[in-house]
Amino acid sequence: MKMSFPKTIIRQNNVKLMHFLSLFLIFFTFGIYAQRPTQVELVKANTLEFDKLLNKEVRRLIGDVVLKHDNTFMYCDSAYLYAETNNFDAFGEIFIEVSDSVRLWGKYLKYNGNSKMAELHQDVKMVDNQSTLTTEHLFYDMKNNIAFYDNNGHIISGQNTLTSSIGRYYSDSKFFFFKDSVVLINPEYVINSDTLKYNTVTEIAYFFGPTTIVSDDNEIYCEYGWYDTKNDLSEFSTKAYLKNENQILEGDSLFYDRNVGYGKAVGNVKITDLKEKIIISGQFGEYYEKTEISLVTDSASMIRIFENDSLFLHSDTLRSVLDSSGLKKILLAYYKVRFFKTDLQGVCDSIVFTFSDSITHMYGNPVIWSEENQITAEYIKILSKNSTIDKMYMQSSAFIISQQDSIKYNQIKGRDMVGYFENDELYKIDVSGNGQSVYYVTEDDGSITGVNTSESAELSIFLYDNQVDKITFRSRPEAVLYPIDEIPQDKSILRDFIWLDKIRPKDKVDIFFWVERPE
Repeated sequence: MKMSFPKTIIRQNNVKLMHFLSLFLIFFTFGIYAQRPTQVELVKANTLEFDKLLNKEVRRLIGDVVLKHDNTFMYCDSAYLYAETNNFDAFGEIFIEVSDSVRLWGKYLKYNGNSKMAELHQDVKMVDNQSTLTTEHLFYDMKNNIAFYDNNGHIISGQNTLTSSIGRYYSDSKFFFFKDSVVLINPEYVINSDTLKYNTVTEIAYFFGPTTIVSDDNEIYCEYGWYDTKNDLSEFSTKAYLKNENQILEGDSLFYDRNVGYGKAVGNVKITDLKEKIIISGQFGEYYEKTEISLVTDSASMIRIFENDSLFLHSDTLRSVLDSSGLKKILLAYYKVRFFKTDLQGVCDSIVFTFSDSITHMYGNPVIWSEENQITAEYIKILSKNSTIDKMYMQSSAFIISQQDSIKYNQIKGRDMVGYFENDELYKIDVSGNGQSVYYVTEDDGSITGVNTSESAELSIFLYDNQVDKITFRSRPEAVLYPIDEIPQDKSILRDFIWLDKIRPKDKVDIFFWVERPE
C-alpha cells in the first residue's frame, strides 16, 4: 500500500527547512567574521617604502611611525609592516598605549596581529597606575591583558621593590605572579621566596613556597601565607616560625602585627626562650615582642633544660613577663601545675619562677617529692644556685614524710622549715615552731630496732643518704625512744599526716594527667 502526504504539509516543512538553513548560514557567516582577526593599520609615518628584497606586501616605515590595532596605538622610530601575515617589527623608541592604565616601552618589538601578542626587547618598561616593571625581554598578551617574562624582572610598587627570574602580570586583576629567586625589598624588611603572588592595588604578598622575611627586629619563615605590606599585617603557616634575638615562636598558623609587635600562634604552638633555655608548648599562644610578654594555653607545657637533666611542667596556662628591671624573665604557671624532673617532682595550683634570683614560688597546696621525701606546706619557696637546689623554705604547716616500709613513715612537722641541699640531695632541715618528729632507728643490716619521737620548738635534723642521721634540739625537747614493738599507735603518726604518692608524677608524660588531691 502506497502512502501519500497532503501537499500543504510538504510546503510547510519546506518553508521550515529553508528558514532553518537561512538562520544557520547567518550564524555561521557571523561566526567566521567574528573570529577573523582585524588588520594592523598604519596611522602615520614620515616615509613609506616597499622593500622588493623582502616581499611586495612588506612596507618599510620610517620616522614618527604610528600603528593601530583594534583600540591600541603603537609608536616607534621605524618598522617593517607585513600586511600579508598581519605582523610588524618595530625599532627605536617604542611606546605602546595598551589602555588607560597600562603603557609599554622598549627598543625592539615583534607584534603578531592575529594572536595580539607583543614581544619587546631591550630596556623594556611596563607602567600601570600602581607599579613599574623593567626587564630586558617581555611578552604582552593584549587579548588577555597578561604580561610575562622569563629572564629577570624588576618591579616598583609603592614602597616595595620586587625582583624575580620569572614573572607574570594579570593587568585586569592587578596580580603579579613571581617564580624563582623572588625578592621583595621594603624599607622595614626583606622577603625572599620561592613563589610569590602580589597585588599591586592592595600591596598584599602571598607565599606559596619556602619564604623568609628578615628585619632588624626579627626573622620570619613559612612555606605558605600572606603579608599586607601596606598595613604590616601578616599570617603564615606550614613550618612557620618567628624568631628574634631571645625567642622563637612556632605554630601551625601564625598571625603577626608588625605595628605593635604582636604575634599569635594556633596549633602545635612552641615558644623557645634562647636565653633561659626554656621551651613552652601548647595549642594557643600570644607573644608581645616589645614587652617580651608571652602566653600559652590549651595543653600548655614547659621544658627547662639543665646541663644534665630537664624539668617538664604542665599547667592550664603559662605566662612569661619581664621583671621590674626589664632584663630578666618571670614565668607564671597557673591552675593544676604538675612537674617532673629525675630527682624532683611537684604538684600545686600555681608557680612563679623569677630568673633574676633563681627563686621558685609554689602556691595552693604545694607538694614536692625529693627522692624519698614528700614535702608539703601552705607555701614553698625554692632557691637555686648553678641550676641545682640550694635551699627550700616551707612556710606554715610544713611537713616532711619519707616511707620506711609499707606501714612505717619517718615524719618531721613544724610551723616553718628550711631545707638545705647539696647536689640536689636534702641533707639538713631546720624546724621553727612546734617541731615534732617520728623516725625509725635502723641498724646497718637494715633491721628496725626502735622509734624515736620528739617535740621541740626549735630543732635541726641531719640526713645521710636520705635517712635521718641525727637530731639537734635548739630548745628544751621532749624525746622518747620506743622499742619497735612498744610504740603507741597515737605516737607513730603525727596529726595532719597524709601520704600523697598517688598524685606524684611518675614520668614526664604523667604531668598531663591531673589527679585530685585526697582530703
